[in-house]
Amino acid sequence: MELANIEKLLEKYLEATTSLQEEKELRDYFTSGNIAPHLEEYGMLFGYFKENQSETCTKTIKLKPEKTRKKNLKWLTIAASLTLLVSMYLGKQAYDKEKKREKQLKYYAQVKEALQMISSNLNKGNDALYAVSNNLNKGTEAVAKLDTYDKTVKTVLSKVNY
Repeated sequence: MELANIEKLLEKYLEATTSLQEEKELRDYFTSGNIAPHLEEYGMLFGYFKENQSETCTKTIKLKPEKTRKKNLKWLTIAASLTLLVSMYLGKQAYDKEKKREKQLKYYAQVKEALQMISSNLNKGNDALYAVSNNLNKGTEAVAKLDTYDKTVKTVLSKVNY
């Protein structure tokens, strides 16, 4: 067999693209004992495969009886149903909590708007009270001037009568 052909087959083997016939050719070449020096490391690999090909497993594998599998399937179905129910319950709780939070936010927004309107109206009321206060202060000043005038007139009249 040509060395170039073996190298191509070995390259295909390492890429896992060989057919069974090509792998048999490689196995025959590497177990023949006439291996090129630069390919000797692959000879050990194929030699290992040939030695271990005759190994067999003597341990018996016990399979579970069919009844156990049916029981397991029954419990698995029950567990899946319970999981579904719990997840639906928790999902409903989360949904209700979110709806309650949205309702509270809407209520707080309405309260905030009402407080802003009241504050605005209070500011307008305060402005009106300041205007009334200013007018009352002007009136008080005028009355104080009249009181001074009245005292002066009484003083003058009292001195004229003596």
